[in-house]
Amino acid sequence: MGIKYLTIKEAALMMGVSPSTLRTWGKTGRFKAERDPKNNYRIYRVPQIESFINKNNLKRPTNRRIIDENE
Repeated sequence: MGIKYLTIKEAALMMGVSPSTLRTWGKTGRFKAERDPKNNYRIYRVPQIESFINKNNLKRPTNRRIIDENE
């Protein structure tokens, strides 16, 4: 199984922030996205997100579905 990538919307839900916040963080270098080579959309790896959450003491949303790597 390959690496699991999330869209900006899915990543934002997992992190408890808005997609616009992720775009801003990408522009400022705080949290850069990779780009899908097919359409140039922003994509995020689950381990990258989890590491960022832990390093920055972000609180995971409790009322939202967290996307599992094995789905």
